Amino acid sequence: MSTGTGELRFELTAGELELLPDEADVAFYAEHGWYLSRQVFSDAEVDALAAAAEAYYAGARSRELPVRPPRLAAWKPADGPVQRHNDYVHYESDPIARVLRKPLLGAVAALLAGVSEIRVFQSTLILKPAVAGEPSNVVPWHIDKHYWSTSSSERMLTAFVPFHDCDEEMGTLTVVDGSHRWREVGREDSVTRHFADRDRGDLERLLALNAAHNGAEVRKVPLVIPKGHVSFHHCRTYHGSGPNVSGRPRRAVSFHLQDGANEYRRFPLSDGGAAVYNHDVLVRRLPDGRPDYADPEFCPVLWRSAGAGRDGC
Repeated sequence: MSTGTGELRFELTAGELELLPDEADVAFYAEHGWYLSRQVFSDAEVDALAAAAEAYYAGARSRELPVRPPRLAAWKPADGPVQRHNDYVHYESDPIARVLRKPLLGAVAALLAGVSEIRVFQSTLILKPAVAGEPSNVVPWHIDKHYWSTSSSERMLTAFVPFHDCDEEMGTLTVVDGSHRWREVGREDSVTRHFADRDRGDLERLLALNAAHNGAEVRKVPLVIPKGHVSFHHCRTYHGSGPNVSGRPRRAVSFHLQDGANEYRRFPLSDGGAAVYNHDVLVRRLPDGRPDYADPEFCPVLWRSAGAGRDGC
């Protein structure tokens, strides 16, 4: 990955080039706001990721965050059999990072987003337990960009990486087809809050309101994802997930990605304050004092095409 001169160089094998999205795939993503990849990870890589996740749950850390952000998801055994969310696993676990930071994954994301550089933005390790009726297993409809209001880019996207075949019975990721192209209405300060802090009925109302404003049908598509394959969705695509009724835990990483041009922007709130993202207390500062969303310690480059400019686009 490194040339030894301080420059990053990313290359794909002939076999990996065959796994990239073609023009029709890129057009599909642009129209629908989601894409299901070919087999990006081998079975061995996925198994290594699952083993690293188990070690993480058991307390293994390559390093720990120097500061605890205000809205950190950090499940611990004492929290019990709820849906587990653990942020920054790409930072805290080198074995997890070694699998997730595969250049092929970044190359796929770059083609879908239409950019030449992809950086890590965030990573969340997720386990949806096989507990009938567990309320936390149902994830209400939401848009990732709402939580990333301090990010300037509209090209950000999320790669959902399950550790096994993942279907509707397991409560797989479900997207609202084409919703990334809707003109948004009903936006207020509350949308910057995580869905766990909001009323599910209000989130359903907001989805219906936006669909009606755009004269659109709410077409929900459960994504059936084979092991080693990855789903991608646009930062403005409505998505959520249902209960896990499979009898087996649903295990995955939600890997959030940013393009090279993304940077911090102040997002004012109605009370005179400003929205805050967890990065803002962790990453280094730019000369003008803003948080640096290109800090390589927390937001490393995942893919950069040859000849890419410094803005990554």
